[in-house]
Amino acid sequence: MAGASMKDIKLRIKSVQSTMQITKAMQLVASSKLRGARNRMEASRPYMEIAQRAMKDIVSHNLAEDSIYAQRREVRHRLYVVIAGDRGLAGSYNANVYKSIDWDGMPEGSYSVITIGRKARDFFQRRKVEMPAQIERVENLSVEDCEPLAGEILRGFEAGEYDEVVLCYTTFRSVLTQTPVLRNLLPLEPVQAEGRQRQMLCEPGAEALLRQFMPQYLSGVIYSAACDAFASEQAARRVAMDSATKNAGEMIEDLNLRYNRARQSSITQELTEIVAGAEHS
Repeated sequence: MAGASMKDIKLRIKSVQSTMQITKAMQLVASSKLRGARNRMEASRPYMEIAQRAMKDIVSHNLAEDSIYAQRREVRHRLYVVIAGDRGLAGSYNANVYKSIDWDGMPEGSYSVITIGRKARDFFQRRKVEMPAQIERVENLSVEDCEPLAGEILRGFEAGEYDEVVLCYTTFRSVLTQTPVLRNLLPLEPVQAEGRQRQMLCEPGAEALLRQFMPQYLSGVIYSAACDAFASEQAARRVAMDSATKNAGEMIEDLNLRYNRARQSSITQELTEIVAGAEHS
């Protein structure tokens, strides 16, 4: 009985050791990808900060108050651009993205979703949500890859198919902290400037400028968010695999202890049988 138990424990130890090797390797891969992802994320931010500031200035100075991109209307149908991961095994990273929106509180057919990442695509396919466009990967995404999505967003918003466009992604705070955020893309929102406002003039006009710049602006925003999201995914996977590796190590220690106890029990039983046999001989 003890021998059979020892065999089971030994097989269990080998199984956990194999799993530990996999989680350790995935942790190292995530750490390597995280370095490159952070560089891309930081490189994308200066352009986006300048572009966002310019757009907010145009709207805040009422230069585009008659533009379709700045006019608020009753929200009957909302478009979400959801960026999740390409793979799982990243802790609660993907689940937190989905939980950031109250899907259950929305009437059926009141929203559509553009997805970036295989996990987001699979999630909304299972829910049978309308998806006018999608990109299957987040890794190595380029601004050019985001241009078709920006075109679909602008086409639908201009046609009145979407009354509001919301970007849902995870922003990178640190290796240990990644925060899901919701960000309104359309309509453009004015910002109340503090203190004295400077005068601003647009040539050839705010509306013409917006129509020319909006495709590039939305492509850049989505690309920057995807860079942020990919760095967040790698950080979450690194932390999750580090935790799994530590848990596997603790499990192996516990199994080794059980194995030694079973072995000690087996030796004690054998000695007892030998002594008992010698006494009866």
